[in-house]
Amino acid sequence: MSHRVRYTAEARADLLRLYEFLLERDAPAARRALVSIRKAAELLESFPYTCRKVEPDNAYLRELVVSFGDAGYVALFEIEDERTVSILAVRHQREDDYH
Repeated sequence: MSHRVRYTAEARADLLRLYEFLLERDAPAARRALVSIRKAAELLESFPYTCRKVEPDNAYLRELVVSFGDAGYVALFEIEDERTVSILAVRHQREDDYH
């Protein structure tokens, strides 16, 4: 079954924040980071349940780990129903937590 992946306004703001942060340091890397995050999110269309649970008792709130360079990114997402996955937030792995 294929899921539609959507980004919340907060997740889109996170992507913009992460992009702008990296853009100041390395413009090509900033573009590659966005591509990596979007490609990784495509996995959620078919296999959202393969990602790790955030809470042991909640099968629907999960994290997608995105490799990029020495660290990478983590996308918090929720499986809304049998057709929809919502990416709620995105952070760099070196950030403390989601906002």
